[in-house]
Amino acid sequence: MENKVIDEKRQGEALHVAPGKRKPGKKMFIESYGCAMNFSDSEIVASVLSEKGYTTTGDYKEADLILINTCAIRDNAELRVRNRLKEFNSVKRKNPSLMVGVMGCMAERLKAQFLEEEKIVDIVVGPDAYRTLPDLIESVEGGQKAVNVLLSRDETYADINPVRLDSNGVTAFISITRGCDNMCAFCVVPFTRGRERSRDPLSIVNEAKSLFGQGYREVTLLGQNVDSYLWTGGGLKKDNPSAEELINATTFAQLLEQVALVDPLLRVRFSTSHPKDMLDDVIHIMAKYDNICNYIHLPVQSGNSNVLERMNRGYSREWYMERIRSIRQILPDCAISTDIITGFCGETEQEHLDTVSLMEWVGYDFAYMFAYSERPKTLAERKFKDDVPELEKKRRLTDIVALQQKLSGECTRAGVGKIHRVLVERVSKKSEDMLSGRNSQNTVVVFPKEHYKKGDYVNVLAETCTVATLIGKAV
Repeated sequence: MENKVIDEKRQGEALHVAPGKRKPGKKMFIESYGCAMNFSDSEIVASVLSEKGYTTTGDYKEADLILINTCAIRDNAELRVRNRLKEFNSVKRKNPSLMVGVMGCMAERLKAQFLEEEKIVDIVVGPDAYRTLPDLIESVEGGQKAVNVLLSRDETYADINPVRLDSNGVTAFISITRGCDNMCAFCVVPFTRGRERSRDPLSIVNEAKSLFGQGYREVTLLGQNVDSYLWTGGGLKKDNPSAEELINATTFAQLLEQVALVDPLLRVRFSTSHPKDMLDDVIHIMAKYDNICNYIHLPVQSGNSNVLERMNRGYSREWYMERIRSIRQILPDCAISTDIITGFCGETEQEHLDTVSLMEWVGYDFAYMFAYSERPKTLAERKFKDDVPELEKKRRLTDIVALQQKLSGECTRAGVGKIHRVLVERVSKKSEDMLSGRNSQNTVVVFPKEHYKKGDYVNVLAETCTVATLIGKAV
């Protein structure tokens, strides 16, 4: 079971690729699940295959190649992928030449085993092997199944210009790191995405400049842990860099400033931060530049220090609270969101209540909340017993979801009566006469279209609201 309050853009949703221009050649359909990094990776894959003559389609029934980019973070995420493959199977029975590939974290976790479990699948490719997709496709065309799940110590895809899929032409992702060195007890990411490595800052800044030149007005810098970004002249983060390397290194705070300096009209966001690594230098840079959004996603997972220690998170409740105090002091208007897991191994009722009390103390703008789901090969599976009953996990999850609904409503209502600088992203889903965008704090704002258009910055006076959305008029 999983719940979330107030969707972040694309997070946890399936992405159906918008149809590309009709050209002679083969068509690919790409669908993505899970975190923003997966959506970004799908754009890399689209770029790799476009060089081989593939164009995108939004209808998998007309595709020559179906690729599904998967998430392995929870059982439910994997179940959704397997169910989707069953739908594709009906098309493949009618068109035996159709190729079906599984990419991403689920592919990396199950490897060649996936070909036996899901007879429909022809290609299994891990997050670091997307450059080899043309060769894998050629093998399938020759009558062979194809697998490449080798993890890399240096692949960052820095030289690939992503094809922006399902794009509104206003906002875009830029990956700045790949992999993760944190070994959180509940998480499979270090096993499915490999060691952490940072991307050359020059390539990141150049990508931001290119996007701005194409009319994009917001970029989100992506990484499993953006705060640990460190460029010392090579991709893989060194365990013991020399003093000279550290002096010449680029930190995340410095990278954030470089991207902010591309143009004052280019908004900058980032995700995801880690409490143990987010220091004041990043917060001070955010305060220095108006075009760096006042929004931080800071996953806490639990409000109890003992649970955090079992989770191997690397910080305590007190450390996390100190980080929140720094944010509030340096960036008083900053919105804060989080991730929370209920029912982790050994969690007592009092430990659960510590999470509740921390939520109330912080007053999160919104949160992603989940009941603990044991994942194979993780530290938690090897070391701890998954001993909190499912009904209790769900009861605790229901508690925090209800609380977050209340907190989110309070945060949104606090924006009523204020003027918000909104970047217009699209026409409102509910009315063609209304436009929709977000303010610096990541809150959705809806207002009458008038003469405004996508990509405009508009000052909007919020007059009323729902739990998640401000509604107002341009002033």
